[in-house]
Amino acid sequence: MIAMGLIGLSRVPRVERRAALAAVGISVVLAGVKFLAYGMTASASVFSDALESIVNVAASSFALYALSVAHQPADEDHPYGHGKVEFLSATFEGGMIFAAGVAVMWHAVSQWLVGPSVARLGWGLALVSLASVVNLAAGWMLIRVGRRQGSMALEADGKHLISDVVTSVGVLGSLVVVWWTGRAWIDVAVAGAIGVYLCRTAWGLIRRSTAGLMDEQDRADNKLIRAILDEHVAGRVAPRVCGYEKLRHRHHGRIHWVDFHLAVPAGMTVHEGHEVAGAIEGEIEKSLGEADATAHIEPCRGDGCGVCGVR
Repeated sequence: MIAMGLIGLSRVPRVERRAALAAVGISVVLAGVKFLAYGMTASASVFSDALESIVNVAASSFALYALSVAHQPADEDHPYGHGKVEFLSATFEGGMIFAAGVAVMWHAVSQWLVGPSVARLGWGLALVSLASVVNLAAGWMLIRVGRRQGSMALEADGKHLISDVVTSVGVLGSLVVVWWTGRAWIDVAVAGAIGVYLCRTAWGLIRRSTAGLMDEQDRADNKLIRAILDEHVAGRVAPRVCGYEKLRHRHHGRIHWVDFHLAVPAGMTVHEGHEVAGAIEGEIEKSLGEADATAHIEPCRGDGCGVCGVR
């Protein structure tokens, strides 16, 4: 599986590959910067920020691997492709963030019990500020590329970096307050709050990725697909059809899979019916982006159908 991922890296679109590689490199450098800041300040809140940076490195690396696997073409064992690995990437990242949140809260409690203390806050402020600016830029870049390319792995990694910025802002605020007041307990309290925030962020990521793995229906997709089909049933858009049923759809990574049964006038030939189905399938695929829509043709069996006149 790992070899397949490394080989598949060449198939990843250049914009996604560059974004993922940049995320890994930035995460490694910033982890070093933040642990340097922790070593100089002994701050519990800086430790929480540094620990999350370790998660950034692991998560960004896994996201890069997930992208390389996701772009592998469908094969005999994976006829729907390998796109769901991106959901696994997001789940892994959520789990790592949750573990970091628990570790941060544990460290905060430990520091509270032994008595909090901090030192050389000026250096801590400078280093954490630098890391925050870089993280913010990287996070926005990953989210923008992820949404444009339909990559949940990149988008999740970008949101993680943005959450890292939020924690860093909290750390900076606590350092400033401690510097002004000399009350080191504030540093520990902020660290505990950051731990709670990380756990909450992790839950959101895990919830969304689990929904994808379980083929949960996307409400926005459902509304869009039904709106398209309803227009054809009502005759406001050609070709007009008699009705539809058994609509199902799911996300397979960035690809939308859609299938439904389409009722056409009973007098249509098989060829005509497939032409109608093909036109509607194409419209749905174009509306969803990367998608594969399949319509199963059935003759109309309605009672008093207003389209084909079946009685």
